[in-house]
Amino acid sequence: MRRVAVIGVGCSKFGELWEMGFRDIVISAGVEALEDAGLEGREIEAVYAGNMSAGRYIGQEHIASLIADYSGLADLHIPCIRVEAGDASGGVALRQAYMAVASGMHDIVIAAGAEKVTDVPNAMEILSSSADVEWEVFNGANLPALYAMIARAHMKRNGTKEEDLAMVSVKNHKNATLNPKAMFRREITLDVAMNSPYIAEPLKLFDCAPICDGASVVILASEEVARDYTDTPVYIKACTQASDYIALHSRRDITVMDAVVHASRQAYKIAKIEPRDVDVAEVHDSFTIAEIMAYEDLGFVEKGRGAELIREGVTELDGDLPVNPSGGLKAFGHAVGATGVRQAVEIVLQLRGDAGKRQVDAETGLSLNVGGTGGTAVVTIFSR
Repeated sequence: MRRVAVIGVGCSKFGELWEMGFRDIVISAGVEALEDAGLEGREIEAVYAGNMSAGRYIGQEHIASLIADYSGLADLHIPCIRVEAGDASGGVALRQAYMAVASGMHDIVIAAGAEKVTDVPNAMEILSSSADVEWEVFNGANLPALYAMIARAHMKRNGTKEEDLAMVSVKNHKNATLNPKAMFRREITLDVAMNSPYIAEPLKLFDCAPICDGASVVILASEEVARDYTDTPVYIKACTQASDYIALHSRRDITVMDAVVHASRQAYKIAKIEPRDVDVAEVHDSFTIAEIMAYEDLGFVEKGRGAELIREGVTELDGDLPVNPSGGLKAFGHAVGATGVRQAVEIVLQLRGDAGKRQVDAETGLSLNVGGTGGTAVVTIFSR
C-alpha cells in the first residue's frame, strides 16, 4: 500500500442555494480544488462521487456521468463512480478514492460529495430512508425520532442533560461564525438553544442539523506524485469503514455506535496512534447527541462521560481537543452526500494552517462520517 496525500481541496458554500443547480454546486467545489492543487484536470485518473439520493432530490440518476460531463472530464473517458451510503456517502467515496491510490491502481484521484435538497418539500422524509424504512420509518420513526430515543437512553443511563446537548449546539454555532462558507454564521446563546421548540423530545430545534445544498472535493495523489504539486501535503494515515445493523431494535446497545467503535479502533491501529494523539476532529453531529456519543465511541473519553467534555470546554476551539471547528453539521450545514468530504476539507485546512480565524494548533486530525443512525461509519486519520 502506497502513502496517499491530499494535494487539493475545494468546497462550495453550504445552505439553501436557490440560485444554483446541482451541476453549478459541483463545479464550484471542483474548480476550487483544482486551483488549490495547481491542476488543469487532465491529470485526473478517476472520480468517486458521494451522493445519497439525487434520484429523489432532483429527479436525476446516473449522476456519475453527469459530474464527469459538467466537470469537463467526459472527453478524458476516465471512470467516474457514484457512491451511496446514506449520509456517509461522502466518507465512503473518500475511502474508495484513497484505496484506488494506495493500491497503485491510480496516481491522482478525486473524491467528491454533493447534494441538492432544497428543491423538494419532503427532504427529511428522503433523508430518513437511511434508517430501516420497513421497520422504523413506516411506523413513524423518522431520524429525529430515532435519535431522540438514543438521547433519552443516554440521558437515563449516564446522567446526560438537555443542557449538555444545547452546549454542543452553542459551541458549533460559535465556530461557524469564523467560517465564511457555513450556512449559519451567527452565535446562539444557551438560553436560546434551551428554549427552542421540541422536534422530538428531548431533541429541540437547535439539537438538529439542517440539511442543505453543497458540494466538496478533495484531490488525492500518491506520495511520489504529490511532491510535484505541493510542499505541504497532508497524508491520510488511515481510512476505515465499518457497518452495523441498520435498525435500532437490532443493536446490542443503542447508546453505542459499534460501527464507529470498530472503524476507529482499526484506524488507530493502522495509523499507529492512540485517541489521545488526535489534535482536532470533525465528527458527525447530525444531532447533538451524536457528537457526545462520538466523543465516547472514538475513545476520547470513557463511555457515558461524553457530556463531561462539553461541560469542561475540552472540545471548544481553544480546548485541548477542538471538535467541529468548521461549525459541524449543526451550523456549517449537512449537504448529505457532501458531508464526509467536507469534513476532510476542514481537517486538511487545519493541518495546513489555512483555516483562518478558526485555526487550531494540530498535527494529527480525524474525521468521522456516519450514515443514518450508525449503520455505516467511516473514520479517517490525517497528519502533516
